[in-house]
Amino acid sequence: MRVQLNGKDREIERGLTIRSLLESLELEPGMVVVELNREILERDSYPNVTVSEGDALELVHFVGGG
Repeated sequence: MRVQLNGKDREIERGLTIRSLLESLELEPGMVVVELNREILERDSYPNVTVSEGDALELVHFVGGG
């Protein structure tokens, strides 16, 4: 199904939760903030929120450095 991910159209598997989407992108859920259709999601909800056709997602991944 088609979604918008960080401003770009992308095909993803149907039925993915936010958590499973992050895992498929090899991102650590604890290090990512997810905005779904202009609403920031609580990390605790990632396993329970299913991505739908046409959703707009913004992923912000935090990395350490020094």
